[in-house]
Amino acid sequence: MAPETSRTWSAREIAAVIDHTLLAPSASAVAIEALCSEAREHEFAAVCVNGVHVGLCARLLEGSSVAVSAVIGFPLGANDPRAKRLEARLALDEGARELDMVLQLGALLSGDHERVAGDIEGVVVEAQARGARVKVILETGVLERAHIVAACRIAERAGADFVKTCTGFGPRGVTRADVELLRTSVGPALGVKASGGIKSARFARELLAAGATRLGTSASLAILREAQSG
Repeated sequence: MAPETSRTWSAREIAAVIDHTLLAPSASAVAIEALCSEAREHEFAAVCVNGVHVGLCARLLEGSSVAVSAVIGFPLGANDPRAKRLEARLALDEGARELDMVLQLGALLSGDHERVAGDIEGVVVEAQARGARVKVILETGVLERAHIVAACRIAERAGADFVKTCTGFGPRGVTRADVELLRTSVGPALGVKASGGIKSARFARELLAAGATRLGTSASLAILREAQSG
């Protein structure tokens, strides 16, 4: 999908591509309920939460257009691939329809692309059996350009639906250059999710113009207020 540099991206259009995110380990049930209420009200694409909250989100969002996305192997990606696959299966059982998984950074940096691919494929198999989608988190802040390109190609071959920039727990957030590199490193059918430090409508629009098709942020309401004001 080519970047849409001429679009202005209204508040409504921005809302439609936001994954409204709450991944703090201290998140309470009350906070998750508020997250889901906000997502339903503003018609965000999804809520993105830790696995322990998936069942609650699925119940609260039943009948809405908002998907529930669970993080897998988060935030380090260093879990045994069997554990990631089981985590994916459990999240899907609870009602997740999207999975944001962290790839095996150590294997990628070591050049063990077969291991990286197998790790992703295990989660993809579980997702595809349920009609769910997989986003592969690269953590671009710790990778060189060549690693990012390789990771994108591995994720695409492994059957992922999106490549994603950051966990939000790494050394830095997303940059426009990250999004542009991801967009040019995968085919047009794959989505690109920008995440990590997106706090303004101006930056959100910049990332969408660069080729992002989904935005992960915990500042969704502030972004919409800014977008609505101009």
